[in-house]
Amino acid sequence: MRDTRESRLLLVLLVATAFALITVDIRGGEESPVDGARQAAATVFGPVENGVAAAVDPVGNAIGAVRDSDDRHDRIAALEHENAALKTRLGSDDRNSSKVRQLDTMLKSAGAGQYGIKAAEVIAIGAAQGFSWTITIDAGANDGLRRDMTVLNGEGLVGRVTTVGPDTATVLLANDPDFTVGTRMEKTDELGFATGQGSRPLSVQFLNGKAKVKKGDRLVTFGSSKDKPFVPGVPVGEVVRVDPSGGDLTRTVYIRPFVGFTKLDIVGIVVQAPREDPRDMVLPKQPRKPEKPKPTPTVTVTVQPNGDLVDGSGKVVGNINEKPGTDASGNTDAGTDGTTDTDAGDAANEQE
Repeated sequence: MRDTRESRLLLVLLVATAFALITVDIRGGEESPVDGARQAAATVFGPVENGVAAAVDPVGNAIGAVRDSDDRHDRIAALEHENAALKTRLGSDDRNSSKVRQLDTMLKSAGAGQYGIKAAEVIAIGAAQGFSWTITIDAGANDGLRRDMTVLNGEGLVGRVTTVGPDTATVLLANDPDFTVGTRMEKTDELGFATGQGSRPLSVQFLNGKAKVKKGDRLVTFGSSKDKPFVPGVPVGEVVRVDPSGGDLTRTVYIRPFVGFTKLDIVGIVVQAPREDPRDMVLPKQPRKPEKPKPTPTVTVTVQPNGDLVDGSGKVVGNINEKPGTDASGNTDAGTDGTTDTDAGDAANEQE
């Protein structure tokens, strides 16, 4: 179409008509006179629009992502919050499972020693009242706790109660340098006194300077008068080093405590002492040592002047004059692969 005066006039009329229809449509609202035409056009061109929309869908998604960025951000934030809550709950479940295991082990130990205990949780650890190794527990006078009560867990001796409040108490740990407890050695009953040395093994001085002590020996509490501050039979530790007595009246050994003092969580305070000394009943059973392998018996074979091979019991087991691969009757003993067994001849040669 050439650019003529008539064509320019037609273009102006079409544009004017379009603006007029748009104005009438906007002012008419839902009762617009061109609504019917618009619906007819939508019916005709709708499938075409869907096809075009499918073709440019990635672009539309990108635009939609930008438009809905706030909504998506809120959803992502909500999911991250739920994820964090789930992780916290799972962590809490693991922690609860650990506490259940600790409590179960402690109750078994208390049952073995016939101790009446009050379970408590460690809520703080550190220096208190001038002591360098202490913990604070969430039980106190309202729970029946008193000063100088024995504290233990499923592994052994934790310490003793030193200060009691209405709802909390302070426990001096067994590895504190100011801590001393009477001990008794398993089986031999040798007596001594164990003293804390902080992060190092406890030192024990035995009353008998000639007491037979070796690495791996185990000790329990000896017990105190009226069971204060220590009840008898609580596992203390295992010997890891023995120092020579050097002629002294006492003998010093070093023991590794059964309790890990840097990871305490659930503890038990002995509120009722056992009626009888449990002795070594609370100590865990030691694993059996592997049996030494039995030596393989050996058979000595001697060669007689006539060539017979005789074992230690006097039985003839062969003859060096026999052809290789034959038995005492002269039969050939061939293997499945056609080879001949010459072990008897080799044995005879070795004897010679």
